[in-house]
Amino acid sequence: MVTSPPSVVVVTGVSRYFGARVAARLAADPRIDRVVGLDPHDPPARLLGLLDGVERIRADARAATEAIADLGPEAVVHLAITSVPDGRNGGRAAMKEQNVIGTMQVLAAAQGAPGLRKLVVRSSTAAYGASFRDPAVFTEDTEPRAVPRGSYARDILDIEGYVRGFRRRRPEVAATVLRFAPMISSSAETSLTRYFAQPVVPTVLGRDARLQFVHAEDAFEILHRAVIEDHPGTFNVAGSGVLMLSQAVRRAGRLSLPLPEPALSTAAALLRNLGVEQIGMDQIDLFVHGRVVDTTRLVREFGYTPRTTVEAFEDFIQAHAAGSTLTADRLVAAENAILDGIRRVRAAAADAAPAGRETS
Repeated sequence: MVTSPPSVVVVTGVSRYFGARVAARLAADPRIDRVVGLDPHDPPARLLGLLDGVERIRADARAATEAIADLGPEAVVHLAITSVPDGRNGGRAAMKEQNVIGTMQVLAAAQGAPGLRKLVVRSSTAAYGASFRDPAVFTEDTEPRAVPRGSYARDILDIEGYVRGFRRRRPEVAATVLRFAPMISSSAETSLTRYFAQPVVPTVLGRDARLQFVHAEDAFEILHRAVIEDHPGTFNVAGSGVLMLSQAVRRAGRLSLPLPEPALSTAAALLRNLGVEQIGMDQIDLFVHGRVVDTTRLVREFGYTPRTTVEAFEDFIQAHAAGSTLTADRLVAAENAILDGIRRVRAAAADAAPAGRETS
């Protein structure tokens, strides 16, 4: 459905790569008069060039109500959502504050904006959870079969619940929820790309999950179309086809390190507590059970077909080709990295032991 593009667009989360790219793309569209980025943090120097055409306001979610009221936007694009707790910056508590409380405040501000015509919210296929009872393919109408273990998936369910409430209160606003599969490309930098860029990739012993990705450039295109066109509803955004986890590791030229699932979960939790970003519970469950979604609704409504999962992953591999050969030096470095990780886990476990109790 094509309507007139909004003249003023507010984008949250522009201090990060994803938000900065989306804001820059919208600012470059001559049909949009003004793009304003709301973020409590300044973007890193490497992103400043992207944001030349974007007005930036330093404001956290608590200040969003006043900022949005003053700006009078016709569209709000909410991208300030993080998928992994950062032990160095408040951990899980800060993550929930940003994801859940922040979304509540942005939606409250949007609800009070009389000229608002469009709301676009970044979501994730993590909304479906991951369990042994999952169907082979999820559609947008599929409900989670079990309460997700991961904090990010639980946040996503809360966020989408608040959007449903917004739709009831402002039915005249075209509210679009985009459930993105894990993003990957030659330029994207996420916990997933860092995971596959390691020389040795930890996997779950006895499991070989079906994975689905979306190319970052396709994600940007879908978001752009959601703003300049009217596509109310909830949409899965992913590339067609699947890759088995073992296939992805081999294609990337990495070595797999199978670990029992409890050991991998415990190690990941301890390393996060040390401030080292590793895979989270959401990703561990994904690597155990896998997840594949249907994108028929997206292709039909948006008139756009993303690159396949294999094509998206191949683009990532090409960008990391120089580091994919497992030479003797890289194998030694990988072994040292594993040993260093084991030492960190043991040290964290020793520090967590009750006072006065001897540890080996």
